[in-house]
Amino acid sequence: MADLAKRFSNNPIITPADIKPSQEGLIVECVLNPGAFKYQNKTGLLMRVAENAPSTDTTISVPLLDESAEGGMKILKIDRKDPQLKATDPRVVNYKGDDLLTTVSHLRLAWSEDGKHFTVDDKPFMMGQGKYEAYGIEDCRTSQIGNEYHLTFTAVSGNGVAVGHAITNDWQTVYRKGLILPPHNKDVAIFEEKVNDQYVALHRPSSPGIGGNYIWIATSPDTIHWGNHHCIAQSRPGMWDSERVGGGCAPIRTDKGWLEIYHGADNKGRYCLGALLLDLNEPWKVLARSDQPIMEPTAPEEKAGFYSQCIFTNGHTVDGDTVTVYYGAADTVICGARLSIREILATLDV
Repeated sequence: MADLAKRFSNNPIITPADIKPSQEGLIVECVLNPGAFKYQNKTGLLMRVAENAPSTDTTISVPLLDESAEGGMKILKIDRKDPQLKATDPRVVNYKGDDLLTTVSHLRLAWSEDGKHFTVDDKPFMMGQGKYEAYGIEDCRTSQIGNEYHLTFTAVSGNGVAVGHAITNDWQTVYRKGLILPPHNKDVAIFEEKVNDQYVALHRPSSPGIGGNYIWIATSPDTIHWGNHHCIAQSRPGMWDSERVGGGCAPIRTDKGWLEIYHGADNKGRYCLGALLLDLNEPWKVLARSDQPIMEPTAPEEKAGFYSQCIFTNGHTVDGDTVTVYYGAADTVICGARLSIREILATLDV
């Protein structure tokens, strides 16, 4: 199946060079994986900005949020020859038995009149706070429910990878609701309307032993307390999503069902996008699923970067038949593309 995406001609639309560091002495390594929304006739992106401190030939620098430190951050410098250091992944090092991120992420806003050309705010919109966000906050999904925007994001710390929740209605004041799912979980996207008088969300728990990185669904009376969990999509051996799967942002309501654009990775770590179709009234029932990707890394900025061969989306906007997908390319820059909902559904034979 051919790639269905019509990529923006001006990709990448936001790069690290467009971002002002959050404080002196930090370097913006990557900008990626934005939530997307409409507000006051503008398109907004709530981007993940990953920063690090300069490393040298002899030391690796690891930034850690610390409210007691100057500027709210301390820099751990590790000798590259330290026998207790394991540094084989550009994203994570293991030191003295603890996994540490090589970057710390915050969330920042960018705004556009046309959905293609963006102006980035100079300062962060949200930073990690407290012990459960000491390694930063990442990959925020935004769901508009009435006049409120529900933000669900990955909260990272030495305690594990959990899910935080916050609400805003004006993109200035944020009401934090704390953790809504404990480790290890991420990729939470709340549906933008209730189903059977319940809030519904996709989430992605992980299991280091039995099980895997699968997409689950849950319901809630209030967006805080979640239950009625069902596993709806597993990784598929021998296919494009054989290693892991995870939800994108809030599903799109269509006449055929809830259309969810999700990511999947194969055993070589290549990330592509596919589609799930869920029953409108019983969304834990999967009606159809992509046998082949609807979008895969083909452009230069998607094939090479901080994490190469990677397309990852957690934000889109919808206008009629057109879904505009905003995505992280190679975990380094942000790009945009347009897809036809009708064409996606056609690949699902519905």
